[in-house]
Amino acid sequence: MAKHGAASILTLSLVLGVLAVTPTAVQSIGVCYGVIGDNLPSATDAVNLYKSNGIDSMRIYFPLADILEALSGSNIRLTMDVGNDQLAALATDSSAATSFVQNNIQPYSSTVNFAYIAVGNEVAGGDTQYILPAMQNLNAALSAAGLGNQIKVSTSVSQGVVGGFPPSSGTFTASHMPPIAQYLASTNSPLLANVYPYFAYVDNQAQIDINYALFTSPGTVVQDGDKGYQNLFDALVDTFYSALESAGAGGVPVVVSESGWPSDGGTAASAGNAQTYNQNLINHVGQGTPKRPGRIETYIFAMFNENRKGGAETEKHFGLFNPDQSPAYPINFS
Repeated sequence: MAKHGAASILTLSLVLGVLAVTPTAVQSIGVCYGVIGDNLPSATDAVNLYKSNGIDSMRIYFPLADILEALSGSNIRLTMDVGNDQLAALATDSSAATSFVQNNIQPYSSTVNFAYIAVGNEVAGGDTQYILPAMQNLNAALSAAGLGNQIKVSTSVSQGVVGGFPPSSGTFTASHMPPIAQYLASTNSPLLANVYPYFAYVDNQAQIDINYALFTSPGTVVQDGDKGYQNLFDALVDTFYSALESAGAGGVPVVVSESGWPSDGGTAASAGNAQTYNQNLINHVGQGTPKRPGRIETYIFAMFNENRKGGAETEKHFGLFNPDQSPAYPINFS
């Protein structure tokens, strides 16, 4: 399941530089669908909520048959994770990758709009050795099933795998990342990155103004050569782009696989701040970043508040909607 990475934020050097939801489809914004709650709506009701609000992309954190069946015929673009606990088997046994595709993708491939398979979410420690071979085995299994051109394989990483300030100085700080970046370049696949100005702000309040994190700064906060940064989201994303360039994979696009702000449970966690951040994020992503102008595909975390999430109390309060499907605060997707 999603891990927001409060302990794995971008290095301090980066940050020192500083209800009515309308049913209009938003091509740059998806929403992550977590299910760690004992009071959540059915998968069918959740998918209907996506459709009624014009949300055309979804991320789930492991294959769930009820969600896949509910998505049938919806045309909602799906990012589906491989659970971190599956990586070792997928990396060391090609038949495990074949079985994963046969069990979780092929039965639904004609009716579900798979976009990406995320091989792990914020994988850390010794398990990082399994990411690349698992990606390779899954790509081979998808190709053997005739789905290689339809579904891209990547991995979802925390902002803790990059560092450097200003954004143009970004590099990968984790040694497993450059080979992964180069492999993504070879398969024409994006890097999935979880980008959280919230966690960067909370961990570095002396260095970061909250307006820089909330997209509400009145002007440029960080000048990086000819590029000016008015918000931390752009700075974080462009640090990833610089890291990809440094790794010889500058053509790899970044898909923001998670971003959000909690509405309760901790520092700066309020409905007002969550609404401000997420609404500004929705309004902003169609512009891209100073380094990569244009649309940047982004997924808000998360669809629902999840009352069984572990970790900090804020983890339970990232939802755009309450479990009864009422808005946690007003958001306009148009």
